[in-house]
Amino acid sequence: VQGLTEFLPISSSGHLILLPAFFGWEDQGLGFDIAVHIGTLAAVVTYFRRDLLAMARSLFDAGSPDGRLAWQLAAASVPLGFAGLFGSDIVETALREPWVIAAASAGFGVLLWIVDHSLRGTRDERELSWRDVMLIGVGQALALIPGTSRSGITMTVALALGMTRQAAGRFSFLLSIPAIGMASTWLVIQFAADTAPIDWPPLLVATAVSGATAFAAIALFLRLIESIGMAAFAIYRILLAAVIVYVLI
Repeated sequence: VQGLTEFLPISSSGHLILLPAFFGWEDQGLGFDIAVHIGTLAAVVTYFRRDLLAMARSLFDAGSPDGRLAWQLAAASVPLGFAGLFGSDIVETALREPWVIAAASAGFGVLLWIVDHSLRGTRDERELSWRDVMLIGVGQALALIPGTSRSGITMTVALALGMTRQAAGRFSFLLSIPAIGMASTWLVIQFAADTAPIDWPPLLVATAVSGATAFAAIALFLRLIESIGMAAFAIYRILLAAVIVYVLI
């Protein structure tokens, strides 16, 4: 579930909260959350390894589009970092309610559909201004609300700023690298205080499965998104919200 939903615009956090609730399972625990996040992080780094190497080589070249993109990704990650630092208590308590997930899933899904249907952009990820990347970064901070979808809200803002579907997807996925890295670091800090023994085999399996499914999701999404659009994802989110209301509320 983490591998498939982290990069599709349907909210991984919402699905990971709902899955145990639907089946009556105990919470999977911090160790498991860390494992599946590491898997998805490995997948996106592997997929974009050439882009990341190009950005690393040009990091201090002010005239390079790759170097500029690297700094823009870093800047766009700042709002999420501040929001997570100062709002984590609210996110982990009040915002994990089923009605919040349902409202965010449907509401932001409809917004994604409207923006995608109304606008046909031509810009790619190397044509963004600093204002553009900060707006996308502020949008990403809203993804702390379960059900919003980090990829969904960043693609919504990117499409509204005139990017193509594929470029919006690529920028969103590149932006996920610092986002997942920050989330994983925070989880590790919390997990380090836990003295319970670690059951390694399930965690290793979870990492491998989330990584493999995430890599496939990225590849298929970027290959097909220009032709299929966002409507199917929006409809799925609305149906998911309806199921949440019917089953859990």
